[in-house]
Amino acid sequence: MRGTRTFWIVGAAFILSALQAGCSSASRQEPAIGTAWAGPAILKLHREIDPKSLVVASVHHGDQLDIVGQRRRWYKVRTPSGAEGWTSDRELLDAGQMRRLRVLARETAGMPSQGIATTFGNLNVHMEPSRVSPSFLQIKEKEKVDVIAHRLAPRTTEAVRHELVPPKPKIEKKTETEKGSKIPLPPAPPPPSPPADWVQLSEEPDRPSASGTEESAPPVKTDDWTLIRTQNGESGWVLTSALYLEIPDEVAQYAEGHRITSYFSLGKIQDGDLRKDIWLWTTSERLGEDHDFDSYRVFVWSRRHHRYETAYIQRRERGFFPVLAKTGEFSVCLEQDDGTRIRKQYVMMENLVRAAGDQPCNKTAEQEVESTGTAMADAAKMPGAKQGLLARLKRRAKAFLAK
Repeated sequence: MRGTRTFWIVGAAFILSALQAGCSSASRQEPAIGTAWAGPAILKLHREIDPKSLVVASVHHGDQLDIVGQRRRWYKVRTPSGAEGWTSDRELLDAGQMRRLRVLARETAGMPSQGIATTFGNLNVHMEPSRVSPSFLQIKEKEKVDVIAHRLAPRTTEAVRHELVPPKPKIEKKTETEKGSKIPLPPAPPPPSPPADWVQLSEEPDRPSASGTEESAPPVKTDDWTLIRTQNGESGWVLTSALYLEIPDEVAQYAEGHRITSYFSLGKIQDGDLRKDIWLWTTSERLGEDHDFDSYRVFVWSRRHHRYETAYIQRRERGFFPVLAKTGEFSVCLEQDDGTRIRKQYVMMENLVRAAGDQPCNKTAEQEVESTGTAMADAAKMPGAKQGLLARLKRRAKAFLAK
């Protein structure tokens, strides 16, 4: 009996000491000095400031973390479960970056797709068009995404610093007079007057280069980026060279070495048991151009030859996204010689492509989609120049086909 009582007393004391130790360890937790969010899809936290040290915890993109320590560009963070570990500032997002990601997803949700693309391997998605920008998502091999926009950005190896920890307030040092010194400081002596020939002295002499000509700055290296939207609605930037558009090979074979930047189906053609798309594509001669395409082309299926043939082609242009297309019509935004942009509209009549007028083209994709959609809706509601033009084109096409 006495042994049993002793056992229970010892057990209770052990439990009490464990609880006290837990409470004391919780009370010893370091206070948070800032807030951050996990950037990568999976962020591994390490025991030490070393990527090869033991992983103590893993968090997912968007998880909120408390910052409890900092050493240069490394931060010690605490997860919601209480685990603490170290990570680089490149793997963390501040409040402004998280807000921009949400805004980007909302903006791209209503923007038209410029075609379906995929990749040969896993591909990192960045929150900004920069190699050192945090990668918050990874596209798997053969995963399909929508192409939304294109941008050329200067290549940089330096990550943009962000505000993860609020700066400490500066403490102004008091002068001797403010501290209550009885003897005031002597006045500062007057500054010396400049020499009489200070203007000539301040001019920098010309230094000709060794070759006798002025040295030109080296060209800035750039990267070609594409804004994509996943099937889950997440949006981000990927290197354009890692993507390829999924237009059928029987059409893609006519690219002649150019890069296909967008593609659309404008309708169907029935050829016996076959049902073939009418394809519109845009192409660019190479990567690294400051515009989205320099050529556009329409392919129709020939019932006579049972192959794709060119119905319309336009080269040597400076075109910009978005290309707007639906069954029987499309429009492209082109830059003129004076730098202004116009949106050229086209309609399909059987296998023929005919111009249907033009209108000003906005600089941003969001404005472009909104204004073009309003113009199309207004044209459908009331008779006007657009409808009159379409009617004339259709009559001319019928007359042409009847000959």
